[in-house]
Amino acid sequence: MTVKQFLPFLGWFQGYSKAALRQDAIAGVTVALVLIPQSMAYAQLAGMPAFYGLYAALLPPIVAALFGSSRQLATGPVAVVSLLTSVSLAPLATAGSQEYIAYALLLSLAAGIFQFLLGVLRLGLVVNFLSHPVVNGFTNAGALIIATSQLPAMFGVSVDGGEHYYETIIATVKSAIYYTHWPTLTMGAAAFLMMFLLKKFAPKVPNVLVAVVLTTVISWAIGFQHEGKAPLTAIQSEKVRQMVTDFNATFAAKAEADKKVQKATADLAAAEKDGKKQDMLHADYDLKVLAAEISSIRARQTHLRGDLRYLLLAAVQQADRKLFFYLKDDKPVGADGHTWRLKVGNNKLDENELPFMSGGSVVGDVPKGLPKVAVPPFDMTTFIHLFASAIIVSLLGFMEAISIAKALAAKSGQRLDPNQELIGQGLANILGSFTNAYPVSGSFSRSAVNMQAGAKTGLSSVFTGIIVGIALLFFTPLLYHLPQSVLAAVIMMAVIGLLNVSGFIHAYTAKKYDGIISVITFVMTLGFAPHLDKGIMIGVGLSLLVFLYKSMRPNVVSLSRDAALDLRDSVAHGLNECRYLDMIRFDGPLFFANASYLEDHITERVQNKKELRHLIIAAGGMNDIDASGEEVLSLVISSVRSSGRDISFCEVNETVMEVFKRTHLLEKIGRDHLYSTMDKAVRAVHESAHRNSEEDICPLSSFCYISR
Repeated sequence: MTVKQFLPFLGWFQGYSKAALRQDAIAGVTVALVLIPQSMAYAQLAGMPAFYGLYAALLPPIVAALFGSSRQLATGPVAVVSLLTSVSLAPLATAGSQEYIAYALLLSLAAGIFQFLLGVLRLGLVVNFLSHPVVNGFTNAGALIIATSQLPAMFGVSVDGGEHYYETIIATVKSAIYYTHWPTLTMGAAAFLMMFLLKKFAPKVPNVLVAVVLTTVISWAIGFQHEGKAPLTAIQSEKVRQMVTDFNATFAAKAEADKKVQKATADLAAAEKDGKKQDMLHADYDLKVLAAEISSIRARQTHLRGDLRYLLLAAVQQADRKLFFYLKDDKPVGADGHTWRLKVGNNKLDENELPFMSGGSVVGDVPKGLPKVAVPPFDMTTFIHLFASAIIVSLLGFMEAISIAKALAAKSGQRLDPNQELIGQGLANILGSFTNAYPVSGSFSRSAVNMQAGAKTGLSSVFTGIIVGIALLFFTPLLYHLPQSVLAAVIMMAVIGLLNVSGFIHAYTAKKYDGIISVITFVMTLGFAPHLDKGIMIGVGLSLLVFLYKSMRPNVVSLSRDAALDLRDSVAHGLNECRYLDMIRFDGPLFFANASYLEDHITERVQNKKELRHLIIAAGGMNDIDASGEEVLSLVISSVRSSGRDISFCEVNETVMEVFKRTHLLEKIGRDHLYSTMDKAVRAVHESAHRNSEEDICPLSSFCYISR
């Protein structure tokens, strides 16, 4: 391996000029202005605090550019990978919690290691298992899931995710009907409309940045966020106070049950080590009982959280300026006119400082400064558990990145190395996990912006990372008032480009089964959501089944000459067949799965054509052969010749000929029965096959239509 292969960025500076540096700098700054708000939005989609998107936009774009092969690919947080991160981690921890964040960093590390190993081992072709119809079906379903997942933020409501995604949507609709925070919806809708109009009528204007800046300023000016804190005693409803107490009690019960699980797990391990079967059975039984108990606690917790979120309260200011909260239906005298709600998340509520809100949700405090460099919290059991998800994230993320890189390379004339790109993406995820970054990939929209802005080399991505670093160091306070509904609008605007209905039509037009597989993948991905891996696995499985079926039943056709005297499929082109001479073409490798299919076809031809004297097998399409295929050919030769007929071969390629020589099948065929072309084969055997025949015109030597 040369130094430039190991450090591909060294090739950037060959013939590099000040003009190219200026263009890279402009492109890098331009992409950063799009990336900063987008990354925060995608972090929210991934279930991470918004500022973790900035961490994922800091180091990964630089590393991916330095070690990848594409000079314009812009790496960072993207919609599909963010969604996959969310659905992969949802069963393991509560979104936004420290445990969840630790799992996200570990997922990034696992995905990066897998991508890096694929690249080093030159296995980039593994992404070919993800056929275009499957990716199209998955991407369209993912776009719909991503867009609808932002509805709670757009309407200003909070809902828990259901076991099936449609349950979450139903819960969102019910909550929106019951209570929609209209300023939140207005802010989100205005941002979406602003981005849409700017993109359509002023494409050169950074629409995302303009929408984010304007709505943040408006949010600050009107006091969009309106929150307060009060003790539990400020709630003037015994029923509501008891609900809060019961909700908090579920956390204590869960913690106690977790301790029991740890003890039972330790007891089981000790019993297995000592070989005490009775103790093993007791420990296993205890674990099953505890699992049911924890499931019951979680269900109660979810139920209480939903009930608390549904409460609409009215506040009355007291003489000491403190607020008392009443159920809004009680219509208390002196209410301030706002509708207040308890801000209930996935953590225990502080009964001394309960969070209340009557305004919209904003990003809030963003930690100032660069992320700390540290190895992600590593646990081998969790790492192994996450590795299956990491494979899906890796392959789909790379599929998206390489598709974008290929499109850019086609325009720029640049040479692309998929394996080097895998190394770049892998290192970006590995090193990114050390700086609090969750999984990333190449972005289509930002890569297009990068190229349109005139990026010449990957140095533009280095400038992008530097600008994000400057923003983290000095400008994070400016992001405090950014409305969450605007981030939701940014995501919804971005995924519009992922919707591609014409992809289904194109796949169906090319091959019907491709179109059907694409639609099935789409439906299954939606049906199994949030378990997106099941949808894509079904699509991959169907593609492989179709491939196997086609491999088992390749084209085996009988040839005759058409009007141009070319040899064509006699059935497909309506041509007569010779009664005495038959030429069969086999299209595909001859191996164990389809060898008997060829044998059956030849046997049927020989039995149906009673006057057949000579059979020619045109092996031009037979690009490979295994032991089973060779054995079948040997049997066919013996069978045909034992029936008093003869058999020859033509257009045998070198790979197949080597097998013929090694197995001595060549001697059985006879060197005088091998011909380099179909025409030579027909001319050589035509006379002997037609001796004393009653056929005036041979369809293999001249053109003849079937009489209708």
